[in-house]
Amino acid sequence: MNENLKRAGLFTGITFLLSWLLVALFLLSGGRWNTPEAYIVAVAFMFVPMIVALVLQGVVYKEPLKEPLGISFRLNWWFLVAWLLPPVIALATIGVSLLFPGVDYSPDMAGFFEKFSLVYPPEQIEQMKAQAKTLPVHPFWLGLLQGLVAGITVNAVAGFGEELGWRGFLQKELGYLGFWKSSAVIGLIWGIWHTPFIFQGHNYPQHPKLGVLMMIIWCLLLAPIFSYIRLKSNSVIAAAILHGSLNATAGLALMVVEGGSDLTVGVTGLAGFLVLFLLNLLLAGYAHFRIRRA
Repeated sequence: MNENLKRAGLFTGITFLLSWLLVALFLLSGGRWNTPEAYIVAVAFMFVPMIVALVLQGVVYKEPLKEPLGISFRLNWWFLVAWLLPPVIALATIGVSLLFPGVDYSPDMAGFFEKFSLVYPPEQIEQMKAQAKTLPVHPFWLGLLQGLVAGITVNAVAGFGEELGWRGFLQKELGYLGFWKSSAVIGLIWGIWHTPFIFQGHNYPQHPKLGVLMMIIWCLLLAPIFSYIRLKSNSVIAAAILHGSLNATAGLALMVVEGGSDLTVGVTGLAGFLVLFLLNLLLAGYAHFRIRRA
């Protein structure tokens, strides 16, 4: 077996074992989802790939960490792309969602609160509605501002926990497969890794079982975009910013639409898939154009 493939397999096996064991222990100890304790577990879950990557790269294989894993803070324009692309995806997803039958524009956020009612208790939903009415501007714009700030700060730190594993270690080891094949393998692993959270209703509270497949498809569509920014920026930090910004602004795509389900609207629904598919087509077309021009 190829040595790089062995390393990728070892990383994947250990990461899955530790990550899924963490969630299993939390649930077996009586932990409940949508609680502060669950949030702590979710953050810890995100850092498992980073820890495994650092141990394997530095301790087991005794190889340098910074350059091979892409740990570089040398800024370039791709950092800005990584930061601003997710809100563009969210805005485009709103537009695509409104093309679906039974989906309408909802500036009063009725659909947004309805979807959250599947996850949070009624009293918390009423509290959210009351807070929204007291804001000086529409919550969408505040959400955008907060998302951009969080995306490049605290969310980027959490995103780094994953990205050092996926776009740092795995992308290094699977690079011999070529861009599209390596992106597909990483996307598949990345999507399956989320399974324990999806089964608990994360992202797809209406369809937790089918949501596992949806999450895999979503990660497969995202993976080439993440890999491309990682390569062009020459830094896994840019991928972490992209990850953080995506997590922080994804909710914008649901704030002003009413109707549909968790399978159809939002960045993790069919509408988001179509936007990401278009981005992949543009990426493939651009790469083909660059090759022919060269």
